[in-house]
Amino acid sequence: MTSRTEWLRATLLATSLFMTDPVLADSPVLPDTVPAEFKVTDFLLDNGMEVVVIPDHRAPIVTHMVWYKIGSADEPPGKSGIAHFFEHLMFKATAHHEAGEFDRAVSDIGGSNNAFTSYDYTAFHETVAPSALELMMSFEADRMRNLILTDDVIKTERDVILEERRSRIDNNPQAVLDEEVDATLWQNQPYRIPVIGWMQEMEQLNRTDAVAFYNKYYRPNNAVLIVAGDVEPETVKALAEKTYGKVARGPDLPPRVRPVEPDQNTKRTVTLSDARVSVPSFSTQWVVPSYHTAKPGEAEALDLLAEILGGGNRSRLYQALVVKQGIASSAGAYFQGTMLDDTNFTVYGAPRGDAKLADVEAAVDAEVARIVSDGVTPDELEKAKDRYVRSMIFARDKQDSMANIYGSTLATGGNVQDVQQWPDRIRKVTTDEVKAVAARYLVLARSTTGYLLPQQQAGN
Repeated sequence: MTSRTEWLRATLLATSLFMTDPVLADSPVLPDTVPAEFKVTDFLLDNGMEVVVIPDHRAPIVTHMVWYKIGSADEPPGKSGIAHFFEHLMFKATAHHEAGEFDRAVSDIGGSNNAFTSYDYTAFHETVAPSALELMMSFEADRMRNLILTDDVIKTERDVILEERRSRIDNNPQAVLDEEVDATLWQNQPYRIPVIGWMQEMEQLNRTDAVAFYNKYYRPNNAVLIVAGDVEPETVKALAEKTYGKVARGPDLPPRVRPVEPDQNTKRTVTLSDARVSVPSFSTQWVVPSYHTAKPGEAEALDLLAEILGGGNRSRLYQALVVKQGIASSAGAYFQGTMLDDTNFTVYGAPRGDAKLADVEAAVDAEVARIVSDGVTPDELEKAKDRYVRSMIFARDKQDSMANIYGSTLATGGNVQDVQQWPDRIRKVTTDEVKAVAARYLVLARSTTGYLLPQQQAGN
């Protein structure tokens, strides 16, 4: 049960598949080979549930995640927020366990658990000792089909999500602006609708909606199980068959075909002035392909473009605006690559001291234009590749990072091989390809820019 910021963080974790460490950027390149103890195993249960096992025996803990291929972008029209609503309902009573019993069981053994909803998936996760893995599987398998959804349960939890929207979105100017920018950037695609939902539609969610949603999507053949940690594949398979394997397969779901976004052909701006804002900021976004929709090599080139342009304190934007010109307190770029449909590429910035927001925006635009016209150098491209490939290796040191990498990829149309072959595909990207995606997609005449301003700047 997470905030919109945490949903975005979860998405960005999978965007370039991992976070980079700029401190290590000039270290020798580590080998790309995968040690035997990290060999990933992938198999299907008879009921259609996919299982991925990522062994890591360095610490006696295990991360257990269930990813459902259902997110806010799959919601029926007029039912926005039901995917996130159902994430909450999954923590209620089942036919075999009272409400709160699962949480108490995790707490009693010193573990942790939570869940998050994004546009394309809903995930539930626990981190516990390996001896408790079967118990976690039993609880998750139980609530996959045995929830007790009464009118009282629906009303109580609906009040919770309404208050969550008030506190995390309506009371946060940046979150309000983010929603309005999304609704402007996306003209037809359901990513324009907030994950948490629109207030007026959330208020109408009811038991009939919830039961229909549950029966359609919460099935083993619409789920992916990721187990990372101090386990053996054979053990996980036996436990999964013993628990999840007893859950009946649901009807086959149709392909996840969504409305197609029309060609972007205008420049749009969204401005929010608010008395609670002290430092103005802006972001400019473009619709670009994701790893699932891009032509071969395009998504990898967009990933590296984001890293070179604004991926950290060694990026062009940071060095030019923060270090050299001293006009920005922040400046960067990111690409949300792990999405089922087309996604967005974003640049952003905020001024420092007496600098004006317009100066920061102009400087950011100039750096984008410089890459469009001149491209990137072979040296900065190779360093960006090194940072990305190295980060995949270092991601193995954190179980939940690996579980998120595989889970988000498999929930958005990818497979285990896509993750494993990603470093090789990154290595093959050329400077011409980076320049080409910048020129093709980062066109200001087809962008959407959001401005967050202090109240006194209204109308400026």
